[in-house]
Amino acid sequence: MLITLELSTSKQDEWKDITDKVNDALRSTNVMDGIVVVYCPHTTAGITINENADPDVVTDVQMRLHEVYPWDHPRYLHMEGNTAAHLKAITVGNSQQIIIDNGELVLGTWQGIFFCEFDGPRKRTVHLKIIGAK
Repeated sequence: MLITLELSTSKQDEWKDITDKVNDALRSTNVMDGIVVVYCPHTTAGITINENADPDVVTDVQMRLHEVYPWDHPRYLHMEGNTAAHLKAITVGNSQQIIIDNGELVLGTWQGIFFCEFDGPRKRTVHLKIIGAK
């Protein structure tokens, strides 16, 4: 089953915790055991799993990604001027797979699923492919 989430971002670098949205989508399917693939079809955004208890973790990761991939590097050639966003998306990746067991996402105590915007603000989509048995 394919479910599409619609998201809006409000700034250039923004990480949205979408764990609750993925959980809601999973519950709507009644799938008890399987996997969910969380996929981002954009070249300047990504999907990651990381700590969602302390917001400073996201702040620190965003800071370090900006240091590694500055927005205004003088040697970038891409005409649109968003090479840094492409590089960050490549680094983070465009999908994650999460095990479903007993109708629940198998995530660690401190883990959350994040949509990572690197070229906002924009309207975005995230696709969920839920595969499993009821």
